[in-house]
Formats: sequence, structure tokens, C-alpha cells
Amino acid sequence: MPVNFSIIGGAGFRAQYYLRIARALPELFRVGGLVVRDRAQGQAMEAAWGVQTYRTLEELLRQEEPDFAVVSVSGEAIMDYLYRLAGIGLPALVETPPAAGVADLELLHKELTVHGAWVQVAEQYPYHPVQEARLSLIRSGRLGRITEATVSVSHLYHGAALIRRMLGLGFEEADIRAMKFTSSWVGGPTRSGPPTEDRLIPLERELAWLDFGDRLGIYDFTKDQHRSWTRSNHLSVRGERGEIFDNRVLIQQENLVPLELELKRMNKGEQENAEGYYLQGILCGEQWLYNNPFAPARLYDDEIAIASCLDQMALYAAGGPGFYGLPEASQDVYLGKMMQQAIETGGTVRAERMCWAEGK
Repeated sequence: MPVNFSIIGGAGFRAQYYLRIARALPELFRVGGLVVRDRAQGQAMEAAWGVQTYRTLEELLRQEEPDFAVVSVSGEAIMDYLYRLAGIGLPALVETPPAAGVADLELLHKELTVHGAWVQVAEQYPYHPVQEARLSLIRSGRLGRITEATVSVSHLYHGAALIRRMLGLGFEEADIRAMKFTSSWVGGPTRSGPPTEDRLIPLERELAWLDFGDRLGIYDFTKDQHRSWTRSNHLSVRGERGEIFDNRVLIQQENLVPLELELKRMNKGEQENAEGYYLQGILCGEQWLYNNPFAPARLYDDEIAIASCLDQMALYAAGGPGFYGLPEASQDVYLGKMMQQAIETGGTVRAERMCWAEGK
């Protein structure tokens, strides 16, 4: 039986990811209604996706029995929905960030987490196939203890989430230094689509160094970099015995034989292969570091990552373990804000240990 989930805020850009995933994987996921406040937008979603929409959460719950709800609404509405869902005991998977400010994050901890509310956060970046492969190699121990990670993949809290995962960090304190560099580049794709004219626009590159004492995280990001045709994403991890540099792996073995390996994406459907087009997994030498659990569905990497969040949320809603709760999400939003403060001031700021680090 597929897990049945509802979407609150179902007409937005992010909500449509979940609809595409459910359409591609009907054996795993079923969308049991959307809350869309605007009637015309709701009718358009019904025509486009073949799903029922409702104007309010109460109306939806009178007709649907979801296993959990995906909360994909504007920032000012998130907390209200989280409180309402907690009040009726319905698990919630909330889009990032779960709250805009540190004070609100502290409120969520004191009023929801401490009281056992069922909330997880859809931070998808650690579940991208290439990040799963890198984390698998880190967990294997072949790189030794990890001491450095450079992340140039996405903005602020997404970058912080990857830095902490790669370094194996929890809620440690950090000294953060940062800077901003301004130049020009050709405007490329944005969330709205490809560029409509060739023109130079201002470029602001933000860099931050997060010193955790025995580990160093480096954040490097330019707005819309992850959609750009002229700028590349980058991630590197350094350990005692070797490093991952994007898709290249260097390891010095104990017998003093150096290894030079590659993270190799293996796709079906290329050249004469007639098995359909999808990602099979990622190889490193003779070892599979990642196998796509949703093959042969034709999903791109961001959809695969969000599908992984949905899959883990289904287990969590059934009584299983959490995978990225409010404390983790709050820590990454907090680090993002501390990085932003250091970027704007040019000084060193201290990321302290916050209330959500203490557990319930």
C-alpha cells in the first residue's frame, strides 16, 4: 500500500515536486488532497494533476485521512500550521526553513519538540545521489577522520546542512569569519526559467570559514550558482588518509599504494541500452556507493532527494526513527544566519550552543 500524504500550500513551486514524485511512484506515494486557499488556483491544480483540493485544513481533514502532511507554505504561515498539526497529532514534513528567525526556532523547540510533536524537515541536499555516495565513502573509513569540508552547492542553511553532514558534526560551537566579493557575470537561469536576454548583472560571491576547533567548514556560494550555465558547483572533503574533490577520490593506503578513483554515475538508457532512462547508481572503483532506490522512475536528482525525504517520513509517521528533525534544521538555519551576519559585518561571530542542542 502506498503511503497517503496531504499537501498544505499545494499550488506553490515546491509543492509540485511532491506531485511529480507521487505521479512517478504511485506504488509508494499517494497524494490525499491539497490545501489551496484560492479557489481558482485549486481548480487549476485539480485539472492539471487530477487531485482533490480544499480551501482549509479543516475541510481537508473531514474528507481525507493522511498518514502525514507536507507543509509547503509561506514563511509567515509555517508556524501556525505546525502548531495546528501538532494539536491534532498529525505528523508534519515541513519545507525549509521551519522558521525565519532564531527566536521562532527557539519557540518551536520549547513548544513542539520538547512536547514530542511529530515534525521532520525536508532538507533534501544531503540526499542527493552524489552526496549520498560521498557520505557512504566517508562512513567506510577509507578517508580516515574527516577534518575539512568545502561546500559550494547551495545557499546558507542548505550549505550548513552539507558542511555538518560531511564533517560529522552535531551542535558544536564555531567561530565564523566571512567576506563578500562583488563582480559581474552573465545572467543565467533563475527559478523563473532560462534567461530571456544576454546581459551582465552584479555577482555577489559569499565566503565563510566555520572553525569548529578540530574541524573546518568552508562555505562558498553565489546567488543562482546552482542553476547557472557558467558557474559550477563544488564540494570537497579532506580526511587523514585522502580526499574527495568533486568526483575524484584520492587515498593513500597503509601499504603506501596510492589510489586514484572516480565517482562514476551509471545511467541506463544510454547508447544501445534499452532499459529506459534513469540513474542506476554511483560507482567508485569496484564498489557501489549509491544505488537509486527509486529506479526505474525517471526522476532528476533533486526529485530523488525529495522522494528520499518522503520515504523516510513514511517510516517516521509509522513509528520509525526521525531523519532530520527540528533541532537539526534549527541548527543549520542558525549557522546560516551567523554566516550571513559575518558576511555583512566582515567580523568574526561566535555560533553558540543553542537550546535545541540539549534535547527534550
